[in-house]
Amino acid sequence: MALRAAMHEVGGRLLEQLLNADGGGYRGAHVPCGQGHQAAFVGYRRKAVLTVLAPVHVQRAYYHCAHCEDGVIPKDQALDIVGTAFSPGVRRLMGRVGGKEAFDAGRRDLAELAGIRVTTKAVERVAEALGAEVEAVARTEREAALAGKVIPLKPVPKLYIAIDATGAPGGSPMVPHETEGRPGKDETGKAKTREAKLGCVFTQTHLDEKGRPLRDEASTTYVGAIETAEAFGPRLYAEAVRRGVQRAAQVIVLGDGAIWIWRIAEEHFPGAILIVDLYHAREHLADLGKSLYGPGSAEAKNWAAARCQTLDTGDVEGVVAALGRLRPRQAEGQEAVRKAMGYFETNANRMRYARFRSQGLFVGSGVVEAGCKTIIGLRLKQSGMRWTVKGANAIIALRCADLSGRREEFWEARSAS
Repeated sequence: MALRAAMHEVGGRLLEQLLNADGGGYRGAHVPCGQGHQAAFVGYRRKAVLTVLAPVHVQRAYYHCAHCEDGVIPKDQALDIVGTAFSPGVRRLMGRVGGKEAFDAGRRDLAELAGIRVTTKAVERVAEALGAEVEAVARTEREAALAGKVIPLKPVPKLYIAIDATGAPGGSPMVPHETEGRPGKDETGKAKTREAKLGCVFTQTHLDEKGRPLRDEASTTYVGAIETAEAFGPRLYAEAVRRGVQRAAQVIVLGDGAIWIWRIAEEHFPGAILIVDLYHAREHLADLGKSLYGPGSAEAKNWAAARCQTLDTGDVEGVVAALGRLRPRQAEGQEAVRKAMGYFETNANRMRYARFRSQGLFVGSGVVEAGCKTIIGLRLKQSGMRWTVKGANAIIALRCADLSGRREEFWEARSAS
C-alpha cells in the first residue's frame, strides 16, 4: 500500500507537469465570454484538483467580462473542471460507488480501493449531479423519439415491454416534505414513501430445445423514475422506440394487472399483445384461498392449486365460474371474492396462457420485478435512508444506465462534447 501511494504521488507530479505544460492556457488578450461579449485577460490563477493519482495544482489563465461581471477560464472548460475540484476521472468513480451503495460506504471504498479521500457529502453531490446529467441525456433522447427523429435500422422479431412499480408498503423512503398531504397505509395515515415506476425492454429471437422462449443476451435495458404514469408513459415509449419497437414483428407488454399499466400500453403501444404476469395471477388465487380457508391450511392450498391449473390453460372463464360458486359468510370474504372476480374478468384476454405459450411468448414479468429489487430496492430502500424525489431519480437514472450497459456510452458522449 505504501508503494502504491508512492507511485500515485509520482504519477501525480508527472500529471501536474503535463497539465501545466501549456503555460496556463493563455489564449490571447481577449476570449469570448459565451454570452456574446469579449472577456479580457487578467492573470493566472492556480487551482487544487483531486485526480485519480493524487492532488495536483493546475495553472489557468483567468479572463473577466466587464459586461457580464463574471470570470471565464477556458482551461477549466477544456479539462472539465468548471465549478469543481474533482477531475472527471474522480467524479466518474464517485458516481460509480454512489450509484451502487450508500454514500458513506462509497466514500470508504474509494479510500481503501483507490486511495481517493473525499467526504460522504461530496460522493452524494457528485453522484446525484451525474445522475441528473444522465437524465438530461435521456430527456433529449425522449424528445427526439417523440419527434420521430429516431429511426432504428435493425428489425426486431419480438420486443417485450415489461412494467412494474415499487409502491407502499416498501416504496422508496422520502424526506417528510416529499410526502406531505399524501395518504399512507400505516397507523398514522400519512405516507412515508413514494412509488417508483420501472420499465424494461428486451428482445427474443429463439426458443430453447423444449420450445420455451429465450431472452436475447444483453438485450435488456431499463428506465425508471418516481413520477406519474402520465409522465412515465412517454419515458418508456421513447426507450422502446430507441430499441426498435417500430420495426418489431411482435410487441408484447407484460404487467401485473394494474390499470395504469394497461393505460400506458393502450396509449403508446396500440396493437401490442398484452399479458398479465402468470405468477401475479396465481398469487391472487393463493391469497384468496388463504383468506377464505386460513393461511397454511391444506384446503386453501388444494383450492388454489386447482384454480391455478385451470388458469394455466387460459380458461379464465372456468376460474371466474369457480369463484362464483364460493359462498363466504363473512363480509370480508365476500368482498375478497368480488374483487378477485373483477380482476380475472377484466384481464381475461390478457390471461390466455396456453395460447401465449403456443406462440413461444414469455408469460412472466420476472425481468422487471428483478429490476425493481436490484435498481431501486437494493439502493434506495436501505435502513435509515431518506430521499428527495430529485435525488432518488438521479440515482435511479445512474443505476438504469449501468444495468442497461450504457454507462460507457454516457461517458464517451460526455467526453466528446
